[in-house]
Amino acid sequence: MPLFVDIINIVLPVFLVIGLGYFLRRIGLLDGSFFATTNKLVYYVSLPLLLFYKISTADFAANFNPRLVVGVVGIAVVLFVGTYLLAGMGRIPSSARGTLSQGACRGNLAYMGLAIVFNAYGDDGLTRASILMGFLVPVYNLGSITVLTLPHHTAGERFGVFIWLRQLALNPLIIAAVAGIAWSLLGLPLPRVVGRSLEIATGMTLPLALFAIGGSFSLARLGGDLRLAGVVSLWKLVLMPAATALVLVALGVGGLDLAVGLLLAGAPAAAANYIMAAELKGDPELAGTIVMLTTLLSGVTYTALLLILHSRGV
Repeated sequence: MPLFVDIINIVLPVFLVIGLGYFLRRIGLLDGSFFATTNKLVYYVSLPLLLFYKISTADFAANFNPRLVVGVVGIAVVLFVGTYLLAGMGRIPSSARGTLSQGACRGNLAYMGLAIVFNAYGDDGLTRASILMGFLVPVYNLGSITVLTLPHHTAGERFGVFIWLRQLALNPLIIAAVAGIAWSLLGLPLPRVVGRSLEIATGMTLPLALFAIGGSFSLARLGGDLRLAGVVSLWKLVLMPAATALVLVALGVGGLDLAVGLLLAGAPAAAANYIMAAELKGDPELAGTIVMLTTLLSGVTYTALLLILHSRGV
């Protein structure tokens, strides 16, 4: 019982902040434009600053585990390919095929994953999760673009190679992570005034991110194919972390690194999935349903995952 209470104290605060954002939007105290601006602030400013700050001030060699990166990235690639092929074998319409695969693989690392890791394992966990994100974000972006554009390519439409390059070159999270890794590897000092400024500025990142999730949450988006979204949710929240656990344990990854890898793998579908599905001729209605459903269910799956980890002393 004490263990269960400890886990609830980790998971519940995250969802209460999300709920607060939803509640304030529902009663009209804050409107959609506020949350749209908040999302931009988090994605383009505070989150990149957080990644750069945590990575640049960390001992990269001590916090980087190549087996963790290989295992988590490898599982993501295999699942992108596997879910896309299964969707084709299941005769899923081309517009929904890539959306299904993206929803089953691309998690909300930045907003949900980091918040859960930080609540469970503090700054050490957040630092390692930030470094791992630097390698996962490009894979998730490229995988999502590939599965969303591939059905149209086979139908004779132009393949979006330039979309790949643009996503890589302009993604603020990738830029911040690469800059942080380079700063750490070069052993460059961070001036004290800059470090303190970043500490203050980045302190708003995770609360604002959770707040924004709640403000953008809409039950109206649960209007897609709930049966198909339920299957995708099972893949994303149960099968992906389970497969990741098997691979990481086989590679000899344990302790904090194992926990970080599993918590990021178990993150609900990213809110950006809806936007990408709309822009790249996917099925935005299905994407929105997957995002909402996985976010709702992730409270249960995160609790179960943390119970397993903590019961094993991780």
